[in-house]
Amino acid sequence: MKKIRAGIIGGAGYTGGELIRLLLAHPAVDLAFVQSNSNAGNPLHAVFHDMLGLTELTFAASHQTDIDVLFLCGGHDAARKFLTVNTLPAEVVVIDLSQDFRHNQSNKIGEREFVYGLPELDLDKIKAAKSIANPGCFATCIELALLPLASVKLLNTDIHINATTGSTGAGQAPTETTHFSWRSNNLSAYKVFEHQHIKEIGESLITLQPGFDKEILFIPQRGAFTRGIHASVYMDCNLSEQEVTELYNNYYSQHPFVTVSPYELDLKQVVNTNRCFLNVSKHGGRVHVTSVIDNLLKGASGQAVQNMNLIFGLPENAGLQLKPSVF
Repeated sequence: MKKIRAGIIGGAGYTGGELIRLLLAHPAVDLAFVQSNSNAGNPLHAVFHDMLGLTELTFAASHQTDIDVLFLCGGHDAARKFLTVNTLPAEVVVIDLSQDFRHNQSNKIGEREFVYGLPELDLDKIKAAKSIANPGCFATCIELALLPLASVKLLNTDIHINATTGSTGAGQAPTETTHFSWRSNNLSAYKVFEHQHIKEIGESLITLQPGFDKEILFIPQRGAFTRGIHASVYMDCNLSEQEVTELYNNYYSQHPFVTVSPYELDLKQVVNTNRCFLNVSKHGGRVHVTSVIDNLLKGASGQAVQNMNLIFGLPENAGLQLKPSVF
């Protein structure tokens, strides 16, 4: 079988590193190059020491065009700038991990129109796409908690969300709120009711529930751990606990990476995997949904590979059978 030739732009950060690890182990992929402005000429293992013995690839200063898929892992605005100054063959699939093309009014550049890449939302559209806007990490976690209710038009009251993310969600560059001394044994809220993923979440919900206009009251928090997102979501709902559980099980029955769990959830069940676990319960007239994912995998690089698999007709879970570290 001819392998998919893949390239990465901006491969020296957290999402780039995770993507390299996934693609090196993917049975259907040949990683052709990894570009980095800051590390050109250095071996990959000089930046990611765990790759010593896995590959002798070095970071490239520029990109190649004789590839099948290109992953864009630069910071926000970097993808649009790259595609503005570089011409790619029309047949090259582009998967962007930034927020540049996620919104309806900004999902085009030239002849490329980006499809929002949440497989559990619009599988068939992704399969036919040539350009994918990979969802945000918070957005993925929260949307997966809400899509089944939106699918039956039951998001009819304001939605309350409290979600905590690990420090890798802020990227690799150290800041005041990501370095160990500040983050350890600490907890803080930020961008209360104003996080950039709220718009993304709203647009996705409208896809299933046209006319959705309720408030998404989102309180993001910084956790004292490196990776994972734990989201607690609740709203009014007149379904019984059995009915809402059946709804969630039925909605995700054909989606291999989302599981409705009867148990209380913790991050170790999903960290280092491309999986999302959901737990659903009723409390009086409200439904409460807990959603947990790994922000770097299902929330970023793992989902990008999942989208690649769908576009190239591979099994959706190819290269993504990953084991959590539970202990």
